[in-house]
This record gives sequence, C-alpha cells and structure tokens, in this order.
Amino acid sequence: MNLDRREFLKGAGALIVSFSLPEIGFAQAQDARLQQLDAWLAVAADGQVTVYCGKVELGTGVQTALAQIVAEELDVAFGRVFMLMGDTALCPNQGPTVGSQSIYRAGPQLRQAAAEARRTLLELAAAGFGVDAAQLKVAEGVISAPDGKNVTYAELVGGKKIGKTITGAATPKSPDQHAIVGKAIPRVELPAKVFGAHAYIQNLRMPGMLHGRVVRPPMPEARVERVDEASVKSLPGNVRVVVKGNFVGVVAEREEQAIRAARALKVQWTQGVELPKMADMPAFTRATPSRSRVLVENGGVDSALALASKTHRAQYYVPHQMHGSIGPSCAIASVTSDGATLWSPTQSSFNLRDAVAVVLAVPRERVHLVWVEGSGCYGHNGADDATADAALMSQAVGKPVRVQWMRHDEHGSEPKGAAMVMEVAGGLDPQGNVAAWDYQVWSPGHAGRPAGNGPGNTLAGAQLGLPDLLAPAGADRNARSTYVFPNARVRLHLLQSTVLRVSSLRGLGSPQNTFANESFIDELAHAAGADPIEFRIRHLKDERAIAVLEAVAKLAQWSPRPAPRGGGNAGSVTSVGRGIAFVHYDNYSGYAAVALQLQVDRASGKVSVERVACAHDCGLIVNPDGLKNQIEGNIVQTLSRALLEEVKFDTARVTSLDWQRYPILRFSDVPEEIAITLINRLDKPSVGAGEPAASPVMAAVANGIFDATGVRLRSVPFTAERVKAALA
Repeated sequence: MNLDRREFLKGAGALIVSFSLPEIGFAQAQDARLQQLDAWLAVAADGQVTVYCGKVELGTGVQTALAQIVAEELDVAFGRVFMLMGDTALCPNQGPTVGSQSIYRAGPQLRQAAAEARRTLLELAAAGFGVDAAQLKVAEGVISAPDGKNVTYAELVGGKKIGKTITGAATPKSPDQHAIVGKAIPRVELPAKVFGAHAYIQNLRMPGMLHGRVVRPPMPEARVERVDEASVKSLPGNVRVVVKGNFVGVVAEREEQAIRAARALKVQWTQGVELPKMADMPAFTRATPSRSRVLVENGGVDSALALASKTHRAQYYVPHQMHGSIGPSCAIASVTSDGATLWSPTQSSFNLRDAVAVVLAVPRERVHLVWVEGSGCYGHNGADDATADAALMSQAVGKPVRVQWMRHDEHGSEPKGAAMVMEVAGGLDPQGNVAAWDYQVWSPGHAGRPAGNGPGNTLAGAQLGLPDLLAPAGADRNARSTYVFPNARVRLHLLQSTVLRVSSLRGLGSPQNTFANESFIDELAHAAGADPIEFRIRHLKDERAIAVLEAVAKLAQWSPRPAPRGGGNAGSVTSVGRGIAFVHYDNYSGYAAVALQLQVDRASGKVSVERVACAHDCGLIVNPDGLKNQIEGNIVQTLSRALLEEVKFDTARVTSLDWQRYPILRFSDVPEEIAITLINRLDKPSVGAGEPAASPVMAAVANGIFDATGVRLRSVPFTAERVKAALA
C-alpha cells in the first residue's frame, strides 16, 4: 500500500495502545485488568500523549520520572507527555504507591507500553510508505522515511483506536540510547507548588458541598452509649448528626459551623482499654504475645558465642513515631443512590476504593475514586481515614461532604509508626573479626492500609465494627544484615497486638532494624579497636555494598581511626564526632551509606548535625536531580526522627497533639551541607529511592554521638534531655 501525506491525514483522533503485561510482582495480583486489553496510553490529535498510571505523585518526583521513561521509549518530547494518575475509572491498578516501588515496578510496565506503542506506530507508517519499518526513523513524534516523507504520530492515527496485546517483539532501548532518561529534567509539578498555584485536595470545592467533622472515642475500644442530638440543635448551619455503630459525626453548611458542632455535641461513651505507661514500653513490647520464627541461621551461634574471645550484648528501642504531615488530611465524597465518587489524596486508590465500598455497603463497581494530591505522607497518614469519614457522612445526608482534619486530628488519629525493640549479641574471635551474631526483633506488622478485606483499617470502618487486617510486612525489613558472618541467627517475634493503631511509616521496620544492626556493628568495631568503615568492609562480600562505603568515605574525607575520638574533645564545652551507617535496603533494593559530622553541647545535651555525606546506588538513574531531592528529603526527615520525634500518650490517648508536644526539625537545624554522590549502574534495573537513604540515619547519629562523647545511646530519639542525662 502506498499512501501519501494527505491519505495519512484522513480524520483525527487518538491512538489507544492496550496490552497484557507479563507477571511483574505484587501489582499483577491487584488488578485482573493488567492481564486484559486496557488502555495504558493515548496519542491525541494534537500530539499530546496521555499516560494512564496507577501510581501517584506524593511529592517524590515520580510523575516526572515516569513521564521521562515514556517519552524516552515513545520518542516524543518530554513536554508532550501528560500523566493521569490514580483514577480508578481510567487507570490500571499498579498497586499502591509505597515501598520505593514506583520506578521499580511501574517503570518497566510503562516502558514496555511506550515501546509497544512506538513499534505499532512504526509498523503503520511503514505500511503507508511501502517500506520496511527498520528503514524508518522517529524523533519527537515524527516518523521519517528514507525518501524524505514524514508523518507525525497525531497525523498517523486518523481517529482509529488500535487494540493490541503485547507481542514481546518491542524491545525497550538500551541505556546507551537514552536521551531523556538519565537527564536532570525539572520536576513538572514544582513550579505551581512554589508559587502557590498548585491545586491540592484542600483547595477543592464542589457545588452544594457540606462540611463534616467526626467525634472520636475518648480512648481505645470505648463504645457509644448515648448521643444527645439536642445539644447541637440550636447551633447555626442546619447541623445534622450522623450516628452509625460507634461512628459519630456532624455535618453543617460551613466548616466553622461543623467545628463548633463537633465540640458541642454531647456523647456518652463506655469505658475503653487503658494504655500502658510510656516508660514501660520496651519491656511491654517484649512481653506482648508474639509469633516467633527464624529468618536466618547458619553455623552454630550459641557455641560460637560461648567460645568467642570477646562478647557483647545490647538492646535498642525505637518508639512510636508519626508521619506529622504538615497539611492535615482532607477528602471529599459524594454518595448518591447511583454510587459514590471520592476525591482523595490516598496512596492506594484501588484498595481504598474497595474498603470504602464495604464501609458504604455498595458494590465496588459503583465507587469511583479520583486521586487529588494532598500533603506529603511518606507512609500511611490520615488521608484514607478522612476519605472514609467523608463517604459515610455523605451517604447519611445525601450531599457531597468535605472532611478537613485539624492538627489535633492528624497528630492524634493518624496511624503511627510501630514501636520496636531489637536485641543483638555478638562475639569476636582473637583476630578481632565477628565470630557470632545473634539478632532478635520484637515488632508488629507495619502494613495496616485499608483494603476490601480490611475495611476496618479506616477509623470509620473500625467504628462500624468491620474487620481490620495488620499484615506482617515490614517488621523484618533489614533485620537480616548484609554482612557475612560464619555464625549468624536472626529471629523475628511478630507481635499479635499493638498499643497504638499502627501502619506504614517511611521505611517501615528498616530504619529501626538498621539502627540496631549498624549501631551494634559499630560497637563491635570499637571492641576490636578498628576503624568503623574498615571493619564493615572486612565483613562484606557484596561489591555494591563495598562501593557505597568506599564512595562515602571519599566524599566525607574520612580518616581511618577507631571510635571514640577521645583526646580531641578533652575539656571542650562542645564535642565533635563523626558517624557512619549503611544499608542494602530490604536486602534487594537500593544501597545507601551515610557519614555525618555532628556536635554535642555538653551543657545542654543538644546534638547538632553539621554535615552529611551520602553515597547512593539505586541502579540505572532516571532523573539525577529528582533522585537527589529524594535523598535530601530522606536525610532531613530521618534526622528529625532521630533527634526529636516520639509519640507521647497517657493511659487513654495520644497527647502529642501539636508541634510543641511533637516537635520536628526546623530549618535552623538542617545541616549546613548535605553532599551526595550517585553511583549510576547502567547495567542494573532502576529501583526506588523513596526510602533507602532514610534507613542509616538513626544509626549514623548514634555512632556520631558515641564518637564525640564516648557515650552510647540505644533509644531513639536522642533529645537534648536524654543526651544530657547520659553524659551525667
């Protein structure tokens, strides 16, 4: 067939490329549509490429990075790619946006989609030009033939929809062909955020929308006995009281009216369950009923410990910590007899849709979730709860309802990071090498996100008595160290209950387990009289692990010597120290090593981290500038967790309800310098960077405090009061 340019231009429309993907991890099980002919991307008549993506942008830069991957494979200009994200009616279910999985999981899927689309378009053009597709070239959406003829993608499709199953014949580009992937393209969503023009969920308004507030139980497992609706009857705003099971809410015409009504509503509750004393938490955690299993066992640990030249044992504790989202959670729901539409900043569009469907007792096919960005979460904050709150109240009043949490709601009601206890015993041989390593961790599961089989993981669902589900994931994350010891054992004691409601916080159990592992390896290096980096490398066989440690030593200008620093701080009011820690995240993902310099004010106990160096290896780098953003964010947030953050509670409830009682790192406390060296592995798949650099920070700070003062702190956070007491 020989077609000229005019024939190519018959009609206008979009190219829809659909295909079935081969098995790619957990996302495959989440949505059967991934095995069907669903639309993944569309080329419109004006040449814009719309990508339908199940992942969402949480302030991490994946919107930009995933668009780079598509633009690269499709051979279009980056600015022509638009990412439509997290809409359950339009996007494939690629699993939740969690666990540093977006680039690792969604990247290959979208790369294959774009490569398949490009191949299809080339075949169409080849047929029209009467040449072999291998003779054609494509650049920025324009296909050119050897004789000079050309056609754009937009001109080529001519209004047809082309359904296509994956053939496997479309081979993505090799890294040496990349022109867009690997470039520091500015993040597309940042300018609007910087200049205050970005539309967050908090900015969204709907016609006829009402405002809701929830009245929470005063303590865990308290139940509603009586609600006095007359107590708010005279208040302005046409106040409606919503009571269903133990869920109590108020709806009013204006937000301030709903706030006033929630405060005024008289509710009588039964006695709930008392919480333990905070001071008892490490012992309480260890005594909580658990299921134990051995994760790693080689050699004879007990006999090796008995025969070791030196032995050492230590216990480490990390308390409940919170996400502390700067903007409290918000959501809007419109529930009618036809179904429900939810506007939510969730990390898990499809799972939350399924959970809310159960809460509302409607088929999930009648629930449509539209993702709208909210405040950064870095784990499971209150967004899902606010969404279920809004849905339940909208169903009761028959109009759209907006739920905007306040600061005390976010701090008090968001799911918390789990409290964990780690105990390690180790022994050295006569040459100062580790002869035995015995590691134990006590932790609940860290994955309490809502789903169809866990609607009670929302507060609204729990107050209706619906089943919840705390998955075991995360408790063992990086409990296994990367070091190679002749005799090693790692045991997990998975707690069967929790003190506070818990769910995923950045890194899940990895920062806590890495805190224990990397503090203890430092303690053994001290016992052996060895330099901390040399001691680590001596016990490693993973070349990528060794490379990040060598790279961070160079970046930090590390001078080999044992810790603590000793005489250099004698008689000083301020002691200076350095700390090192390393992680191979989740034992399969990215590598990160952190070396830092800090000062300890001996009079006040205040720790000031001055400089941080980080070496990072996450395989093939998609966007180096976005990657550095991620690493810097990891470091700053986890410094805050290391130095300041601990959820306080009494026997009834969380008391850390504001920034005074739950302080976070301020701008004035951010290190003067965060230096980063990136190791780009062109021959390795891209893995996520949303969490690895967070994991070594707590240990690096603890090791730095020891180097500065000779005092070893094994409980987070390292507050001024705690450091001062240890120095005394």
